[in-house]
Amino acid sequence: MKFINKTWHRLCAVCAITLLSVAVAKIHAQQTAGPITGAFGAAGTPRPAAVINGVQNQTPSPDDVVAMEDALPQKAFAAPKQPREILIFSEAAGFVHRSIPLAAATIKAMGEKTGAWTATISYDPSVFTADNLKQYDLIFLDSNTGSFLDDLRDPQLTASRRKAFINFVRSGKGLAAIHAGATDSYRADDHNDRNSPGAAANLSAPPGSFPPMGAEKPTSAWPDLEKASGALFKWHWSYPQLVTLKIDDPKSPLTSMFHGEEFDIHDEVYTFAQDSLSRQDIHVLTSIDYAKMSDADKAKEPAATKRTDGDYPLSWIRREGKGRVFIEALGHDEHFYFMPAMLEHLLAGTQYALGDLAADDSPSRK
Repeated sequence: MKFINKTWHRLCAVCAITLLSVAVAKIHAQQTAGPITGAFGAAGTPRPAAVINGVQNQTPSPDDVVAMEDALPQKAFAAPKQPREILIFSEAAGFVHRSIPLAAATIKAMGEKTGAWTATISYDPSVFTADNLKQYDLIFLDSNTGSFLDDLRDPQLTASRRKAFINFVRSGKGLAAIHAGATDSYRADDHNDRNSPGAAANLSAPPGSFPPMGAEKPTSAWPDLEKASGALFKWHWSYPQLVTLKIDDPKSPLTSMFHGEEFDIHDEVYTFAQDSLSRQDIHVLTSIDYAKMSDADKAKEPAATKRTDGDYPLSWIRREGKGRVFIEALGHDEHFYFMPAMLEHLLAGTQYALGDLAADDSPSRK
């Protein structure tokens, strides 16, 4: 009987190891099979890659969409003063974030569910003409890394698109952006931008030919956009960096969903050039509680461009001409769009930029 029991236990152990090996092999196969990435959606199925066969993916994981829909706000923070139309622009000229299609779907579904706006999603920069933009109340920039409106073959077309964009905002319309969005048109890392002057030559450059991110001061590829957004990207803590999100203005309707309480969050955490982002120019809503960050994590920020003021805003608002701007620097990973409070923050910020939700947008530091 003891022999049978021992044999049975051994067989069970062998079966368990075999099943585990099969499961691991299955996961490995899913991770390495193209054109699917190794990351899994909310229900455990693989997510589409950011780029498939050289083309930017425009379709979010169905599982992620379901999880996002369950987290959507139930109602708008304010009734729209008139029917609102948003242009969600999602093409990336540089690094392509896998979360871009989900972010676009989130903003579109949020407007439809709450009645705050209707939206059009576009990956085509040709939509940026003065006549076409007249139909919209706000442009929502969805992690558009690089010089996303530029056409190197036609400098006049580039200038025309940029002028249409900035005039739209300054005339009294709205601008909202998430993650790379309006903060990432920079030149320090030109090799990561398909529209940069050196893009063709950079494709064949050997590894290590360019300085690491944050090793040298960034310069804006589009100063008007840097001014409008209030910041120029310089470096990020890699995902999944843990930070404590501090509520800088707990009295604002744009942070009411946080109830004045800090909380921890994981994401790819952006930092911005100190001579670009200043509380004398923006009204900070949330920021990193830098005092709670470990010394080891603080040391990761490159010394050459490290902020000396310990100030790392994550979301803010400001005025640009007659227009209103809302920036949310988080949103790299898909799980951000499953967080009800963060989606409420996006809703409130976008309604502010539309002009439907009043909020103090005076600079945080006079």
